Amino acid sequence: MTDKYEAVVVGGGAAGLSAALVLGRARRRTLVVDAGEPRNAPAAHLQGYLTRDGVPPAEFLALGREEVARYGVELVRDRAVDVTRIGSGEFRVTLASGRTADARRLVLATGLADELPTVPGVAERFGRDVLHCPYCHGWEVRDEAFGVLASTAMGVHQALMVSQWSKDVTLFLHEVAEEELSRDDRRRLAAAGVAVVPGAVAALVVEEDRLTGVRLTDGSAHARSVLFVAPRAVPRNDLFERLGAETRETPFGTYPVVDETGLTSVPGVWAAGNAAGFAEQVVNAASSGYRAAATLNGELLFADLDAVPRRD
Repeated sequence: MTDKYEAVVVGGGAAGLSAALVLGRARRRTLVVDAGEPRNAPAAHLQGYLTRDGVPPAEFLALGREEVARYGVELVRDRAVDVTRIGSGEFRVTLASGRTADARRLVLATGLADELPTVPGVAERFGRDVLHCPYCHGWEVRDEAFGVLASTAMGVHQALMVSQWSKDVTLFLHEVAEEELSRDDRRRLAAAGVAVVPGAVAALVVEEDRLTGVRLTDGSAHARSVLFVAPRAVPRNDLFERLGAETRETPFGTYPVVDETGLTSVPGVWAAGNAAGFAEQVVNAASSGYRAAATLNGELLFADLDAVPRRD
């Protein structure tokens, strides 16, 4: 038996729950399908979200689920494994449990996964003293001894950015050759006081469950208490591909083409949060979910009004 909804939201992070909150308050029958894999799960806290600065991500999401449930939104812990068009322009979402749900409109807030550098110790300490975003964590580790692991030439940009939070920054070139640094790179690194260390990183040095340094393949060790890395973004865009949505290539992965509301090239399907782009922080993701839902609700309203027979 297939349940019918006005909207199905795939993804129960900040973007998906924000969309669900708007839809629930608009009295739309809404289902949220949440696989329970938020991108920020490794972090101890989220930052930069007004009134929620410092809240643990799990607590933030629990509060969100509690709020949307007040408005009759149905939440299910499951995974959407397929989506197809059915009659009258609607969509059928198939879940891993075998359940199916039909929807007039979709919000896909499936996010992305961070693929970390393979240096031993990085994955184990990610979200603690191995970090990726200074806006998320810079204040908490300010003035400590920073290292930056360069997997690409973009590591220069990251090293320059984190120098706002500490004046003790070392850029480990790792997978980047010295000759790849441009004249402007070298000038800016020198101006920021960033030390540059060539050579590949072999492992992290950890003592008493704290990062204390970085060891290179030549055996040399460099004392550091924080390491910034640049994960490779892996968008969870399978559902967009199944629907035939137009996509765009970026330095951070393949994402659906969207308009200012998040509407994709597939009528009736919106992308929200990191499903639409790499750089969405929690506050931006929530905003994009709100915008998508408000647009979706208005579209449904006018579609229904236009379907009412004229009384001439």
